[in-house]
Amino acid sequence: MKFEEALKIFEEALKINVNEKTEQKNGLTYLSWAYAWMEFKKIYPDARYEIKRNDDGLPYFYDEKTGYMVFTSIRADGEKHDMWLPVMDANNHAMKSEPYTIRTKYREIRVEAATMFDVNKAVMRCLVINMAMFGLALYIYAGEDLPEDKEEQIVTKKEELCGKVKRLLNDTNSDVELFFDWATQKFGREITHVNDMTEDELEDCKATLERKRGRDNE
Repeated sequence: MKFEEALKIFEEALKINVNEKTEQKNGLTYLSWAYAWMEFKKIYPDARYEIKRNDDGLPYFYDEKTGYMVFTSIRADGEKHDMWLPVMDANNHAMKSEPYTIRTKYREIRVEAATMFDVNKAVMRCLVINMAMFGLALYIYAGEDLPEDKEEQIVTKKEELCGKVKRLLNDTNSDVELFFDWATQKFGREITHVNDMTEDELEDCKATLERKRGRDNE
């Protein structure tokens, strides 16, 4: 396929709005893998995916110190993109073969041992993110609320700040649950999602996360 044709298909994929098939969990957005694959095949009819397996034929790789990791690969229109994702619990903590405890300033958090159900969820999430490398739902992983469409997209200041905070949470590998606990204490009311915050509060959080990113990069 010529570059111009490939670029046109990628740009069309970027414009597809998948918001009706997403759900929010702990401030993050998840897209149904079945819907994603259905839409993906409409754009790339020849698409094929592969789930990487270890030497025992199981769909994961494990390290005692860091936990489980899954890998997928998609080939479409002559392009191939790989993706990987750790197996995580509902609070985005890496899961291992045995339960373990995370101690924070405010409390202790127990992370349960991974099951094959957790591995399966991670594989399908990884596959959806893999599809985003071809354009479909890429705006979600860029921290945006709407797909790319310059003629129709109107971004308010709050929406822009929400996107920046989401990206910073991802860039700094922040514990989302602890972040909202911190925001709840700081602003004196329950906060469970970035949309719960005012523009001033979002600016405050953005500045805090930017300082954290700076420290992490030192």
